[in-house]
Order: sequence, then structure tokens, then C-alpha cells
Amino acid sequence: MSVASAQNSKLGVAVVGTGFGEKVHIPGLQDNPNTAVVAVYNRDFAKAKTIASKYNIPHGCTSIEEIVALPEVQAVSISTPPFLHYEMASQVLQAGKHLLLEKPTTLTAIEARELYHLARNRGAIATMDFEFRFIPAWMMLSEMLAADYVGQKRLIKIDWLVSSRADATRPWNWYARKDRGGGALGAVASHAFDYISWLFGPVRRLSAKLITTIPTRPDPNTGEMKPVDADDACMLMLELADGTPCQICISSVTYQGRGHWVEIYGDRGTLVLGSNNQKDYVHGFRLLAAPAGKNLSEVEIPNRLVFPKNYTDGRIAPFIRVVDNWVQGINIGASQTPSLKEGVYSQLLMDLTHKSNDTGLWVEVPDLQTFLASN
Repeated sequence: MSVASAQNSKLGVAVVGTGFGEKVHIPGLQDNPNTAVVAVYNRDFAKAKTIASKYNIPHGCTSIEEIVALPEVQAVSISTPPFLHYEMASQVLQAGKHLLLEKPTTLTAIEARELYHLARNRGAIATMDFEFRFIPAWMMLSEMLAADYVGQKRLIKIDWLVSSRADATRPWNWYARKDRGGGALGAVASHAFDYISWLFGPVRRLSAKLITTIPTRPDPNTGEMKPVDADDACMLMLELADGTPCQICISSVTYQGRGHWVEIYGDRGTLVLGSNNQKDYVHGFRLLAAPAGKNLSEVEIPNRLVFPKNYTDGRIAPFIRVVDNWVQGINIGASQTPSLKEGVYSQLLMDLTHKSNDTGLWVEVPDLQTFLASN
């Protein structure tokens, strides 16, 4: 088989976004045997052409219209900043192209819901890059919870404490702006809300406090101090649909923070999953378990769950599994979890977090199906 015909047998994907897109999406899609990167987007023409040349990508494009007009583009991955997601994803779906979308889904749950319905109406298969569902230790945790290892849950505690933005001299950019989807809530809690739903079920109500501990950052061009209104820490209390209390503490400004830990306490046992790796939020997870009254011991992850290949950047291996899942859905013509439906729910919980923070009150969480069916 020629190189050209081998390329044609793969799903042709355009990569939109060249920050995370260049670090994770391009290498992941190029290393996946089912996909070929056929176009890349950057609004700067020279950058688009440079990146395309660097990775042997046929087309460097500067608009979504140009991307979706290419006949070899069957699907598009989007990893631009959140404030661009809705408009870009809408154009992709309107063109009937399949979609892989980074979190947070959009800026509001209403926008996310519109994308969900648009994908269904256009027959496009859309997926969210909720990588934690595909990390071996997390997959093992899911299996142990499904086997009722902890019994009746008494408490879930989540800490995600890192130092990525602890340096107050780190320059101001869109991440500092709430109206652009910046902040720890969108960057981190969007993942947490998804895996809470996946592992523990829906949320009944929540109470939240969002905090901006570093109120100004320097402009990267002038050095002038500019205001920050996006959160860099958040504290949440959730009551799950089954009554289980869940406490979440998130910060991106904690020097020597303990990392990312999920603790589940039940009447039959305890499960603890965590990593103190500050540089890579995928590498380093360990799963510990203990029957009631016993000491915690590390759980061996079975070979059937481990990655067939590891990468220096830990995000690439689970991303490849996300792509595998997406391609499977495209092949059978049915969305696979995590789809835009899960993206809507994560976004809904983020919206309600802002509402609780603004009002200082507990907020009820509507049923997802009811929300999806409403106007």
C-alpha cells in the first residue's frame, strides 16, 4: 500500500490550536494508527505554515472556514482558549465534521447545550478530552468502586493543589480573565466535575467559594500591572444524588502543594488515589486501598489497563485513548462517553459554582436530561 493510500484509510483530522494542540494533540493523533493530521490552524499565517512544515502536515490554515472546506478533513480537534470554543465548534459541527473538544466545554452551559444539539442534528460524533477516564490507575479505581469495595460511601475528599500559577510575576493573559474562561475552575474543576459524575454519579446541590489570591499580574509587553478577576483557588461542598458529602479544594497557587488526591471513605473500606507530581498531571498516580480497620496498601494495576506506550509528556498516552474511543464512535455512528453530553454537565456544574459564589447560597443542580430538553 502506498503512503498516500495508507493516509487515506485513516480519519483525516485538523488540529485547531497550537499550544496544547502542538504539545499533545498533534503527537497523539500522529501516533494513533487510526488518524492522520491533515491540517493545522493558527491565525498567524507564518506560524500555521511553520508548524505544518515542522510536522509534515499538508495544510496550514488561518480560518475555520478554510479548515472545514478541505475535503480530506473529516474531523477537527479544538484546543484553543475556552472563549473561542463555542464559535469554532459551531462552525465545525455546522459543516458536519466530527469534533474533539478540549475542556472547559464553552463559557456557559447554554452554549454547551447548543453544541450538543447541533452535533446530534448534524450527525456529527463529538467527544470531550476528559483524559482521567483513560488513565490506568483511575480506570482501576472505577472498577473497584463498581465492585462496591468501599461499601456505602461516607465521605469523598478531593484535593488538587499545585503551584503552576504560584509565581505572581507570571505574565497576565486570557487565563486571568473570568469572561474568557480563565481560572482554576475552568482549568481544573472541569475535569473534577466530570470524574465525580463518572465515578460517583450526579450532584444534587453544591456550595462554592471562588478566590483570587493574586489580584494583579504584569502585562507581558509593557510590564504594567493588570487586574486579575479569574479564580486561582476554589472550595466546594457537594451533596451527591445518593446523599454522599463531597469536599473539593483546588488551588493553582500553592507552593509545595500536595498534588492531586481523591479519597473515598465507606463503611467497608477506603480507596485513595493520588499523585504529588507537580510537573505532569498524568504521570505518578498511585492507588491505595484498605478494608475497614486495615492499613492502606498499594494496588497493582493489571497489565490490561496499562498504557502500551509511555511518553515524556504524560498527557499524550491518555489522549490517544480518547482518540481511540472517538474513532470507535465515528465508525459505529454513535457518540461514546465522554461525549458533549458529559461536557454539558461539567459546564453546568461550573455555571452553578459561579452562581453559588455570587449568592453565597447552596444551589440545586437540575437533572441533566431535563436541562438538555429545556430551551
